[in-house]
Amino acid sequence: MVRFVPRRNLGELTDDDRATLFEQHRMLARWCAGKYAKMPGFYHDDIEQACLVGLWNASRNSDTSRGVKFTTYQPVVKVGQVVATGDRRKYGGPMSMGKRSKGHQQSLWVATKDLPRSAGHPFYEALNAQLRAAGFDEFVEERCRKFYAEGQGRPSLAPAIYFRMLLVGYFEGIDSERGIAWRCSDSLALRSFLGLELSQAPPDHSTVSRSRRLIDLETHAEVFAFVLQLLSDHGLVRGKSIGIDATTLEANAAMKSLVRRDTGQSYQGFLEDLAESSGIETPTKADLARIDRKRPKKGSNDDWVNPNDPDAQITKMKDGRTHLAHKAEHAVDLDSGAILGMTIHPGAAGDTATVQDTIFETILNLVGLKCHEHEERPVRECVADKGYHSNETLVAFESLEMRTYISEPKRGRRKWKGKEDERLAVYRNRRRMKGARGRRLYKRRCELNERSFAHCLDTGGMRRVHLRGRENIEKRYLLQTAAYNLGLLMRRKIGFGTPRGLQGAPRRALEACPRFEHLLRGLLGIVIGPSLRHRRDTRLRCAA
Repeated sequence: MVRFVPRRNLGELTDDDRATLFEQHRMLARWCAGKYAKMPGFYHDDIEQACLVGLWNASRNSDTSRGVKFTTYQPVVKVGQVVATGDRRKYGGPMSMGKRSKGHQQSLWVATKDLPRSAGHPFYEALNAQLRAAGFDEFVEERCRKFYAEGQGRPSLAPAIYFRMLLVGYFEGIDSERGIAWRCSDSLALRSFLGLELSQAPPDHSTVSRSRRLIDLETHAEVFAFVLQLLSDHGLVRGKSIGIDATTLEANAAMKSLVRRDTGQSYQGFLEDLAESSGIETPTKADLARIDRKRPKKGSNDDWVNPNDPDAQITKMKDGRTHLAHKAEHAVDLDSGAILGMTIHPGAAGDTATVQDTIFETILNLVGLKCHEHEERPVRECVADKGYHSNETLVAFESLEMRTYISEPKRGRRKWKGKEDERLAVYRNRRRMKGARGRRLYKRRCELNERSFAHCLDTGGMRRVHLRGRENIEKRYLLQTAAYNLGLLMRRKIGFGTPRGLQGAPRRALEACPRFEHLLRGLLGIVIGPSLRHRRDTRLRCAA
């Protein structure tokens, strides 16, 4: 309640009386702001603040002993303050600089209503709605119940939060669990996606790692199958034609740490022994490099192993480098682009040696779906590159009653004596590859398989793994491919498969409709006014 200030000389008023006088005339400042805000180049909030500043200065500096009433003096001061604000907006005048507080002691108690809140990211809110409708939390809690004690000990990290954090790693392009934990603690939108209260601390990376070690590989595979069933319910899985391809994952192990499998001797020590046996007592680095360069089969996986990650193998990467690596193989639905199956193999394993495991894994995943539960052979066609072409592979596919579209390498004239089944399988595959459908499926396979690798490994952050052991890598990669499939579902629902896809949505919408863009630019020119539009165009030209 504002008390009344008695009529006396304002020069005799105290500070409390001047503050009361300011509150009495505050409504006039709002009325003045509404009047001037209708003019081009002014905004209501800025003008209201300028009027309040002018009213405060008037209450401080007015003196009725000079013969000027306060009601006459304060409008002039307010108008002067508004004009000064307009001049600063027009000519880019100076503004006061804010200062960061140093050494400020934090409050011991903070009310919940004062904590910062986030409206949530639109993508994660829509994704949470899909997972909630499918019963994702109840499903993973039921599958993970066997790994925890009943009613004993401190409650662990909720399985639903653990799996969601691995999904965040794909959508945010984060490669390590430490980075995922930091990102979830830094973002209020991700905290909302995980279902954490404002007073709850997000899980530490060590807690995520312990949960990964505790929950077995089969449970991670069941979560992948759950997401695949979710896609099937929305008509995104057909599974009749699949494309097979593989790529390499750079292991979390260095070539310098290699040791011999038989003696455990390091690579440096092995070269020094070779130098001494050749007559060089104190070999230099150049001598060791020369000896190593002339030695045949120096990078054999039968002789060398990394003790930190025995599952990693010496492999030639896609870019030509030699590194310790693992191999990831995808089976992609050529109708929708969904990943139907994936396997992790040693980096140096051949394509013809790993393709059958990927096919069997894909068939098991499809048979487990409701739309394919009564089909013994849901896959009808398989498309692959020439690395998968061999007599045994083609015969094995024909035994599964699958048509193959595998590119054939140039081997010259072949001899088929005593190999009638292999000859028929090769000729049938060659005939199908020369047809129009074969060329169309092969082109489709190149597009969708490479896209899955680009999303999961390059933008998803898994090209170089930070885990050791094939089982740990496969656990993380199962959730990586599940997140990729969820991205396909979100693209069907809201038009975007990742949170970053929303960044350029307005510009893409304008580019899709040039007439609407021209109309919108005209409306913006009317609202902004010629002066600000000219300043904006000048700034754009200077930036160019």
